[in-house]
Amino acid sequence: MEENKSFRSGFVTVIGRPNAGKSTLLNHLLGQKILIMSDKPQTTRNKIHCILTEERGQVIFLDTPGVHKPKHKLGEYMVGTALESIRDVDIILYMVDATTEYGTGEEYIIENLKQTKTPCILLLNKIDLLEKDKLLEMIKDYSARHNFLAIIPISAKTGENTDALLDVIFKELSEGPMYYPEDHVTDQPERFIMAELIREKVLHLTRDEVPHSIAVVVERVEEKKTLVKVNGVIIVERDSQKGIIIGQKGQRLKEIGRLAREDIENLLGSKVFLELFVKVEKDWRNKGRSLREFGYSGEN
Repeated sequence: MEENKSFRSGFVTVIGRPNAGKSTLLNHLLGQKILIMSDKPQTTRNKIHCILTEERGQVIFLDTPGVHKPKHKLGEYMVGTALESIRDVDIILYMVDATTEYGTGEEYIIENLKQTKTPCILLLNKIDLLEKDKLLEMIKDYSARHNFLAIIPISAKTGENTDALLDVIFKELSEGPMYYPEDHVTDQPERFIMAELIREKVLHLTRDEVPHSIAVVVERVEEKKTLVKVNGVIIVERDSQKGIIIGQKGQRLKEIGRLAREDIENLLGSKVFLELFVKVEKDWRNKGRSLREFGYSGEN
């Protein structure tokens, strides 16, 4: 990339309630799948840096867990991670599912936004599902609740108005350095992305009682001459959940493996042999040691 005299850069956090569409938006902006998506709440658990580099500059987006009422140590860690992210960034993107009514969850986030001087852009997402009159009403309502830098209606799914969003972001950012090499799209190691892709398939293929109880750890990655061998462990909290994930005659685990392998092959650009195991770790979401071991923070 040629040197650009007015190269702008900075850090932009994306916050909102679970299922607001944060990961869908960032995958769209990056032009490839980095973040896992699911219609189940609290899919995102970590703060992940997603890097967008253009001629005009570099934006480091922070994808954060959805803000919700925590029920265990993992939940406390997730909400803490999201709210902490608004402190040390250049811009906040506050994303709202425009098809839902304003409630205590949104009020809680806005109260936190009022305590920071960081400029905040409100994104009203899913406008492809909304009538124009309803949208105008929402814009008026949110304008009265907080002094936003801008209010931009978007569709993360179709990409509508996302170019306008980037224009506003780059206009607001100051001139700055390139923090990451231009071909980087995330700060996370490949093992983390692989584990997340496996977890996404579990979310898609299991019942409501399983999703929040699972963690995935990629224990070993071996590069052979013609393929990459990946060993992953799916952790659950109860024996009954282990049975659900394995399925009748192991069929569900096979399907999880097949779908995850396809995504991992796209990520690595090579053939993959994926071996999956299921392990029970009782009440791991409340154990500090387990949270740290599985990639989340926690106290003993």
